[in-house]
Amino acid sequence: MGRHDGNRAHLVALVAAVVAAFVMLLCAGGCQSGGRARGAQGVPNTGGTPAYLGFGFTHTQYSADLGNDGARRTAAGVLSADPMPQNQHIMGWGADNPEPRPGSYNFGDLDRRVALMRSTHATPVLTLCCAPDWMKGGGNRTNWSQKSLETAPDRAHYKDFAALAGVIAKRYPDVRHFIVWNEFKGFYDDSRKRWDYEGYTELYNLVYAEIKKQNRNALVGGPYVVMDTETPGNASNASSLQGPWGVVDQRAVDALEYWDKHKAGADFVVVDGSSYTRDGNRMLPDEFAATRKFGDVSTWLTKTTGLPVWWAEWYVEPPDAQDNRRGWTEPHRVAVQATAMMELAGAGVATAFYWNPEEETADCPGCLWSATQLSDGGDKLPMMDLLQRFAAAFHPGTHLRTPDVGGPDAAHLRTLASDRTVLVVNTLDRPVTATVDGHAVGLGAYEVRWLT
Repeated sequence: MGRHDGNRAHLVALVAAVVAAFVMLLCAGGCQSGGRARGAQGVPNTGGTPAYLGFGFTHTQYSADLGNDGARRTAAGVLSADPMPQNQHIMGWGADNPEPRPGSYNFGDLDRRVALMRSTHATPVLTLCCAPDWMKGGGNRTNWSQKSLETAPDRAHYKDFAALAGVIAKRYPDVRHFIVWNEFKGFYDDSRKRWDYEGYTELYNLVYAEIKKQNRNALVGGPYVVMDTETPGNASNASSLQGPWGVVDQRAVDALEYWDKHKAGADFVVVDGSSYTRDGNRMLPDEFAATRKFGDVSTWLTKTTGLPVWWAEWYVEPPDAQDNRRGWTEPHRVAVQATAMMELAGAGVATAFYWNPEEETADCPGCLWSATQLSDGGDKLPMMDLLQRFAAAFHPGTHLRTPDVGGPDAAHLRTLASDRTVLVVNTLDRPVTATVDGHAVGLGAYEVRWLT
């Protein structure tokens, strides 16, 4: 390229950057993207705004920041190859107590996790949960039992927790996305048989104000309530939010609507949930069709709050008595997950985090990479391949379309398409044949196929 060509290219790039910046300013208040997500029912999928991060994952107890050096490098290479947003809790799930005594901080584990996110080019997200023991009636020693970890701070310490959130926001100025608390843990009021959404919202508002004080560019959201589902006809707290997949618990709806009405502000709304029912782990009408819940609930959330919708967790495979999900083969698991992600994308969801299972052994159903505690660990697993490819192909703002599907097994396929890519899922445990956009396609049992 000659000197004048280079100057011309530089000028074109500069003009494009200015135009892009202007569009971003316009979109900060909400704007229509070039395409509309299938199934969004008139709700814009505004992929250009900072709240729209797309698909990513949450770190849990064991992650790529610890383990065998070679395996960690392998895992880091997998993460860096196709960067996605990564989420980490400030206490628990791999992070030590950040403030074991008032004013005495311990950020070693959190520093290491944030460093991993930075080095793998992720958009870092922090979930502001859980609270040091001295904020919830304990002492200066950390009680790592599940009951203790999932205890909410005492109301007298809400301001202390907000102050800790502010210290963390100041420590990591490049972290611009914060989720307040996790699943209303510790906020259930046994005496009233409902969530203490007043207490949570009071805590949320204090944290929101402190985060914005420390970093005016930060985005904050809540309430991270579980959208539990019960079987139609059996729901004792039935809401009007329901479908063939079940009935959402009215107490979750009440908590979300109270927070929405009384919040000091929010940049996105956060929930989590499963496609199976709480009573009996039923998948209605089946495990694939039940994933429609994610799309229906997402659409309701957008209409109710007017905010970008985040799913902090989503689950499709019922757990056993030990909360393990090992009943399906990996192809079956990935196929149902792909269908769930289609529903989320189709409803215009802004951000969704896959909860990465935690194992230290080679046997890790649903994991994203093999355990870095193993000398040959860190390799990409099938669920990571799906997550990365899906995040790249169907990022927020992508124009989605419905491909033309025909043939004898067409009814058993789930599809999602952009202008460049078609994702096809076989929902049967046997081979099928069909035509997709006029092309003959044969898929194996539970096969997930990418067509371009």
